[in-house]
Amino acid sequence: MKKFLIKFFITFILILVGYFVFIYFATYSEGIRAGELVKFSNKGIVIKTWEGQISQGVSEAQLFEFSVEDKETEVIQDLKDLQGKYVKLHYFERYKKLFWLGDTKYYITKVEEDKERSNRRL
Repeated sequence: MKKFLIKFFITFILILVGYFVFIYFATYSEGIRAGELVKFSNKGIVIKTWEGQISQGVSEAQLFEFSVEDKETEVIQDLKDLQGKYVKLHYFERYKKLFWLGDTKYYITKVEEDKERSNRRL
């Protein structure tokens, strides 16, 4: 009985570790979204995460919410500098949310200013 419990516990731990490795490293989708950067903030009480929104149209339904991992310091600085401007966000989507990385499944890897749309607005 003792050997069975040890094997069961080890199997359970391996399955659990495999699940989290899959959720962290496997991407569901990748792409680019464009819109006006309307919000970018560092929020949370115990675990601080970087969260933002871009507006892709005129209605609330066309908001794209995203997260940025702490290790993406260049992306964080770019988003701070481009607040209120039109941007193109390169992102990947995970299968599930990971609360210590952000509030969404969408993680930004690169930011570009959409100068054509920003100039039209002036």
